[in-house]
Amino acid sequence: MSSFRKGFTDGIPIGLGYLAVSFSFGILAVSGGLNVWQATLISMTNLTSAGQFAGLTIMISGGSIVEMIISQFIINLRYSLMSISLSQHIDKTMKLPQKLFFGEFHTDEIFAVSMGRPEKLGRKYFLGVIIAPYIGWSLGTFLGAVCGEILPAMVVSALGVALYGMFIAIVVPPMKHSWKISIVVAIAVALSICFKFVPLLKDVSSGFAIIICAVVASLFGAIVFPIDEEKKSAKSEGGSE
Repeated sequence: MSSFRKGFTDGIPIGLGYLAVSFSFGILAVSGGLNVWQATLISMTNLTSAGQFAGLTIMISGGSIVEMIISQFIINLRYSLMSISLSQHIDKTMKLPQKLFFGEFHTDEIFAVSMGRPEKLGRKYFLGVIIAPYIGWSLGTFLGAVCGEILPAMVVSALGVALYGMFIAIVVPPMKHSWKISIVVAIAVALSICFKFVPLLKDVSSGFAIIICAVVASLFGAIVFPIDEEKKSAKSEGGSE
């Protein structure tokens, strides 16, 4: 099987998953005041679920460009670390312009399947692996946005709940296996509730509220529950023997 076919095959399940998630984004975008093509263009030029949902929340609430920049920087900072790791898995034939191009399509799932490949990967593999996820994310947004414009408001509102179900599905499994993660999530939730109901805090814009909750909860987790890299490395080496 060629490298392109390997990549394309690996990307199909990701694309199908993105189709479902981005459908919710399209519905939410239209219900927030965007039209079909504005919603679709956002997905075609970003390809970042958490970043887009957070950005859309800031847009709908009338947040500032500063809030948008800070929130996107924090939410997407993890891609810098993933890119450093992935760069060690790329063959030497890939040039800088090609790396920059494929970096636009770098997502958590594409990173995971790419790192799961034992061999060094080149441009043919990455060209194959990004096709289905990109089409799935863009097409799902378009379909969700179209449905958001033609379906009754009650149905659109009900479908919008899928967004919260997606986030619950992402957070709950790690919480079940780690009480430390549960505490960090609980702190973020408690802070979010404070920003919603406490008199002084509820005047803070939703954009900055998201930023503060994410940063405070993450810092607490990093300080109180630091990862022991030596033990982690030893465990990984022991499991590979």
